[in-house]
Amino acid sequence: MHELDEFPEHIHLDLATDDALTDDLEGLERLALTSVGIDIGSSTSHLMFSRLVLQRRGADLSARFEVTERQVRYRSPILLTPYSSPTRIDVDQLAAFVAEHYRAAGLTPEQVDTGVVVITGEALNKENAQPIAELFARQSGRFICASAGPHHEALLAAHGCGAVAASRLQQATVLNVDIGGGTTKLALVRRGTVVATAAISVGARLLAFDAAGRVTRIEAPARRLLRELGHEVALGGALAPAAREAVARLLVDCLFEVLQGPPRSALARELMVTEPLYDYAGLGSVDLVVFSGGVSEYLYGHETRDYGDLGLLLGRAIRHRLHHAGVRVLARQPGEGIRATVIGAGEYTVQASGVTSYLSNLDVLPVFGLKVVKAAVRPDRPVGPLLTAALAKFDLARFRPGLAIALALESQPTYPLLRAVAEDVAALVRQGEPPDAPLFLVVDADIAHSLGGLLKEELRLPNAVIAVDGIDVGDLDYIDIGRPLGATEALPVTVKSLVFPNAARA
Repeated sequence: MHELDEFPEHIHLDLATDDALTDDLEGLERLALTSVGIDIGSSTSHLMFSRLVLQRRGADLSARFEVTERQVRYRSPILLTPYSSPTRIDVDQLAAFVAEHYRAAGLTPEQVDTGVVVITGEALNKENAQPIAELFARQSGRFICASAGPHHEALLAAHGCGAVAASRLQQATVLNVDIGGGTTKLALVRRGTVVATAAISVGARLLAFDAAGRVTRIEAPARRLLRELGHEVALGGALAPAAREAVARLLVDCLFEVLQGPPRSALARELMVTEPLYDYAGLGSVDLVVFSGGVSEYLYGHETRDYGDLGLLLGRAIRHRLHHAGVRVLARQPGEGIRATVIGAGEYTVQASGVTSYLSNLDVLPVFGLKVVKAAVRPDRPVGPLLTAALAKFDLARFRPGLAIALALESQPTYPLLRAVAEDVAALVRQGEPPDAPLFLVVDADIAHSLGGLLKEELRLPNAVIAVDGIDVGDLDYIDIGRPLGATEALPVTVKSLVFPNAARA
């Protein structure tokens, strides 16, 4: 621990593990993969290639694998995300950038086992955002393709920068503040679990300038701030350095309002992308704060260059405010700053029992890339609100196709408990869009057949129901489910887990 100029004392997060695996593990117990993570953001884009080693955690063939070794083989430079117009990302430039760094890494798409494409922030709102993500997913091997809205992006950043791991290891309350190009994402982490997320339109590239100081980019929140300050500027116009600094200070004022609790001013409330953090009492209620995202590079003194935006000014203003915050803030440097994102995906296959699974309609199989939405089943709480909260982590208001509902049982299964769970799940599905979407259930206890039977035979749910048990998955997992195999009719289930550069093992 040491002082960093006038910045509050900080500690470097170094959570990577280097446990070596023994060489005598069988292929079924140990997997080595080449994986890639591609991040397309509103301000910057980049990719990383990694070698991942996964080891089975238990003796059962359905036991979960965990990443026991991760080695980043290649990191691309950071690319300022190219735009062909204010509303369109330049897909040709992005494709050329990705191809160039496949070559620089000495890899071809065929040599990549698995990976993830994540498109985030304001880039998600551009008119060709989704086709871009799908294009890279198709061209770059076996991928998860994840579009992250503000809550999901906050969840990814909290894992990617090491805030979740730090909270889990120290059983502490951590606030992650991820400051990107268009938005700042907040994640409140208690004892290793992200309990609340939020986002506000505070970012480095709400305004951008060319070498002559002319405005080349101006997003709607920046126009609102300029009006608040009594300035008007159009694309191609000039904005004086003093006006830029005033915009940065006003953004930081609004950011610190939400860091201290619900926003008080009309402007800060207007800039909120989501509701404020739930059950949060300000900086005095957390044990430490971890800043990440591109602006954190300036905040921690890792970057001093001006990229023609507000990044340098925001970093300086936040650093000043933290020094005079009025409360003691233990600000930790993240394991990753601007690269607080996934480095790839660990992928492994398990066999689920066809005897204990419930398969009402095989025509919906195989299915690929189901996003896991997980809720814990407790006898003292209805599952419905827990499922609603789990959906909200991924910016989802209701059930839709492409999801796998995962249930973790925290008590012994009884008929009243399973009946109540089935009723809540059925209500969720019936209110979905569309209401006839297939229901894929993954449970960690031996209840899939019973739960499926309750849904179809007692509650008469018209949807196709595929329920699989004995598989442990988490919030940041995706699954594929194949058709039954052989005489045992075992189901092949492939689990793809997002992997972060410094996620320490529990």
